[in-house]
Amino acid sequence: MRLIFMGTPEFSVPVLDALVQAGHDISAVYCQPPRPAGRGKKPRPSPVQQRAEALGLLVRHPISLKHPDTQEEFAELEAEAAVVVAYGLILPQAILDAPKHGCLNIHASLLPRWRGAAPIHRSIMAGDEKTGVCIMQMEAGLDTGPVLLCEETEIGAAETTAELHDRLSGMGALAINKALAQLADLTPKPQPEEGVTYAAKIDKAEARIDWTRPAVEVDRLIRGLSPFPGAWFEIDGQRVKVLGSVLDEGEGAPGEVLSEDLRVACGAGAVRLTHLQKAGKGAQKADVFQRGAQIPVGARLGEA
Repeated sequence: MRLIFMGTPEFSVPVLDALVQAGHDISAVYCQPPRPAGRGKKPRPSPVQQRAEALGLLVRHPISLKHPDTQEEFAELEAEAAVVVAYGLILPQAILDAPKHGCLNIHASLLPRWRGAAPIHRSIMAGDEKTGVCIMQMEAGLDTGPVLLCEETEIGAAETTAELHDRLSGMGALAINKALAQLADLTPKPQPEEGVTYAAKIDKAEARIDWTRPAVEVDRLIRGLSPFPGAWFEIDGQRVKVLGSVLDEGEGAPGEVLSEDLRVACGAGAVRLTHLQKAGKGAQKADVFQRGAQIPVGARLGEA
């Protein structure tokens, strides 16, 4: 099938690879423009642009899709469908209408739950037992279009956003090829009005750990924000990110270190921190971090 691919971050790359491997004709790849990155703030191509160029595909990265010339260029590709996954720009109606079969979006949740920007983070932070990917026929609303196909998976009790991200990316790659192969036989199903939730973009203010919360909520926050932006606390005025944790037992003042293996008391119960990262340093396992930081038992980690 002649396709346009639209995506930007690492999450989108396995989908592009799967479409190419399935033999689809990718007429063009659309992604966000290169952004300043690194110490030198030099423009860095997105993961999708880098992969598309390595595959020898035509790459376009307009700042906006609203200009008539940009829309005309898009229509001239005469694609049968556009596959959209974490692209990052709003698609005007002229773009949505240009491909023969419209624009198909891969969304990392079980719609209508967690429409919006951060469905993977929010599903873990909320304590959801399951999630999945939906192949959706795009329309003007925010993730409101009818669903063509859904694949479901359980969320692991210790799974982080990074781990779930990778699993859902692979699931999305399989699901879109399945949907394209069956496109003529799939009936778009309108999303129910009940059960709608919105996965708002993560605010950095949410990332500070409030140790007065129950341990189950602290653990979800840590796993849901790992690796980015990373839940954090302060000790001796220095910010420390926590990238992994497990639920544990113990009582004490909220934020109190209960053992040398960094078991920390919460409002109810305790969590054991497994991976931590100081500002400007790489991530470390708790035992390595503790040997360097030497946080004493009884210390109080920064209060929210």
